[in-house]
Amino acid sequence: MASTVPVPEFPPSGHYVAAVKESCSALRQKANISVKPEAIRRLLLSPAFLNSFKRVSVSHGLAFPLKFPTLLSELNFLSILSLLNFASGYRVPLHEQTGRGAWDNIRAFTFSLFISSATGSGSLLSAAGMQTISEQQVAEIMGVSVHIERPHETIPGVTVGELSGPMFELVRRISATLKETGEVLQQAGYPDLGSFVAECLKERSSGTSASLDATLEKLVRAIPAFRDMALIDGQAVYCFKKALFLIHAVTIRFGASASPPFPIPDTSQAPVFTDNVLPSLLVHLGVLDLSEASYTLSTVFPDAGSEEKLSTLLAAPPSSDTPAPNTKKAPPKGGPILTSDQAYILRAAAVDACELIVKFAREVDISTLDDDVKWIKDITLPDLDIWLWAVAKDRPDYRKLERFVLQHTVFF
Repeated sequence: MASTVPVPEFPPSGHYVAAVKESCSALRQKANISVKPEAIRRLLLSPAFLNSFKRVSVSHGLAFPLKFPTLLSELNFLSILSLLNFASGYRVPLHEQTGRGAWDNIRAFTFSLFISSATGSGSLLSAAGMQTISEQQVAEIMGVSVHIERPHETIPGVTVGELSGPMFELVRRISATLKETGEVLQQAGYPDLGSFVAECLKERSSGTSASLDATLEKLVRAIPAFRDMALIDGQAVYCFKKALFLIHAVTIRFGASASPPFPIPDTSQAPVFTDNVLPSLLVHLGVLDLSEASYTLSTVFPDAGSEEKLSTLLAAPPSSDTPAPNTKKAPPKGGPILTSDQAYILRAAAVDACELIVKFAREVDISTLDDDVKWIKDITLPDLDIWLWAVAKDRPDYRKLERFVLQHTVFF
């Protein structure tokens, strides 16, 4: 489903990672969003961070209870899961209908595609199969209703159902993304997305190491749903969240092997996979300061940043090392609804803030740290990303924090 957001030219070949970091930094500064060293230090040395980082930053959600017939089959599954890793703007209606959030629904949906492909007559995870999936199939597999009822225009007391509402829009975007990607793959001669990703990983590889930049470039240039970029007042910004997530997921799933089946990129310096969770949480934790921000962003999170609230959020929870119980939860509260430009600005600010956090951690005077916290000098960007994303679910008080909302996108 084509985006209506103005898009820039692709970055120069060989400079895709740099384009993400540089464009996000420039846009954050243009929008006058502050990231102060004292706010970074306060977060890094807080009980909330120190007591949970090592435990929570390994909660990547990429362990699957599935039996894959081949390694290429697992790579294909992982690739499609990454392709469909969006729907954050539909978090509240998804919770209302399924009791699960965006990521858990997309995971369950992709599991169902795999299982039905393994037991049925045709594979919905192949390039050909992706083009056949209908909106009705998507809705049935997800278990959501795509109808809304409205009063009949001329008959009092009678309601009629029609295809409409947020779930209808979401299933349309999922179906359209699968169809579009399947068509691209088939036209290029690839049987499935995993085969294409395996080919991307061979780009400029040396031994078992793949080039992060070259892999990212090939993914973004080929697949429209990976082209997460925009023009904001004529200034290009590149995020490429899902493509970067996919490359790091490959590193997590296959990189630990002594003889990995595919060339594995070094993702330790990859930009974070920016969505709506990272910037929202960084605002609530006092790292992103919107008080002087332009684009009417200064009033987006009016209750964030107070000393009283920060003291609570940066303190250790009552049982800091115990995961939140898996009990049925009430649907979350919807956050502020943003424009596409505002969302890109906050997402860009989160990318740059994470760069600054890791830079601060690297450069901190180790003599000022206690021995048991000197490990913060070794944190990586992907680990910081996973901590921010996972800790937002880990603590009950963090789960209640508002996240901004943007629908009509397939990028996060």
